[in-house]
Amino acid sequence: MIILITFVVLFALLFLRVPIAVATGSVGVLGLAYYQGWGAALSQLGSIASETVISYEFAVIPLFILMGNIVAKSGLAEELYAATYALIGHMRGGLAITTIGACGGFSTFCGSSFATAATMSKIAYPSMIRYGYSQEVATGVIAAGGTLGILIPPSIALVFYGIITETDIGQLFVAGVIPGLIGIVMYCLAIIVISYLKPGSCPSGEKATFKERFAAIRQLWAFSMLVSIVLGGIYFGFFSPTESAAVGVVGAIFLTFLRGKFDWQRMRDALEDSAVTSVSLIAILIGSLIFANLVNVSNFPYDVVDWIDSLGFGLLGVLFVIIAIYLLLGAVLESISMLLLTVPVFYPIVSSMGMDLIWFGIVVVVATEISLISPPVGLNCFVLKSVLPDVELKTIFKGVFPFVVADLFRLALIVLVPSISLILVQ
Repeated sequence: MIILITFVVLFALLFLRVPIAVATGSVGVLGLAYYQGWGAALSQLGSIASETVISYEFAVIPLFILMGNIVAKSGLAEELYAATYALIGHMRGGLAITTIGACGGFSTFCGSSFATAATMSKIAYPSMIRYGYSQEVATGVIAAGGTLGILIPPSIALVFYGIITETDIGQLFVAGVIPGLIGIVMYCLAIIVISYLKPGSCPSGEKATFKERFAAIRQLWAFSMLVSIVLGGIYFGFFSPTESAAVGVVGAIFLTFLRGKFDWQRMRDALEDSAVTSVSLIAILIGSLIFANLVNVSNFPYDVVDWIDSLGFGLLGVLFVIIAIYLLLGAVLESISMLLLTVPVFYPIVSSMGMDLIWFGIVVVVATEISLISPPVGLNCFVLKSVLPDVELKTIFKGVFPFVVADLFRLALIVLVPSISLILVQ
């Protein structure tokens, strides 16, 4: 009963816009004090805070954030967009496919759905409108493309999932590659379908010359090399995820310098942005780990397991219930907040039922990804609305609908065929 009250209090605080780190941390400490006394509760607060800050595994987060900021401030997003457009922009719906490809590429470094959507809306939206794309298609493509940042490695969401569940982060990154690529392919198929059903909303762009296409391929070399080093090093076992992140930072600095985009002001801005983001994420993680301790002390997950057993739900039944909860929570919570609140509750349940935790991590992240663009409150849609205030919210929601359908097909595929997520880690 007490643990249910703590959940009610926690969600009430979140609805009141209390910062998630404050909400989870305070509720967690109060709950632990009830179960174990103030001495034990405060002791856990101190130990969790210190262990999180000095954790070797956590170092991967600020390093990947720094790598992303260095790349973002070097103008790579604009280059990715221009290069991809030169290659496929002449096709029907080519500019929309270009945007999906650029979102996928940018999110590989950025790791944030919101940042990807906000950045690409400034770069891609004016071009799409200029070439005759409808507002509905242009905003839908950008909002959906932004969600790719939560899954494509290096994914901050997968790092947090790995830390909470003590699952190998490198294997999670590798497991996310194929589902991430499937997401890009399904989004592109959705665009092709839209272009044939509503040809006026997805016109063809200008055809680039052979020389321009060759220059575009050359322009992508820096991006391709850095991705290959960072992800290839993890996959082939040359680096741990933390070492790979450090190599990525050095590589990003080197490539930025080599391309003539390096200056000390940009470096300082990247360091400042990374420090602010990393500190806020550390606070969120500490609060969530304290709350996770409360959940474990209360035996709530095991009570849920007993309740599920009494209902006779099978593995898929439990999974569909969990997915439904994520889709509902996406109406009110940002992706990282959602994961940190729910994973401590759900992973003991699915683990006790024999579910592979790597596969479950991919399922959870994809479900979270869908919730970011699902009506009535897909938060990526509101990010776009804030950046593009002249576009009506209903226009954005109409635009993302085909991509929500594509994502639901992908999620069903991942759930029904677990080998899609696990084949590269076996």
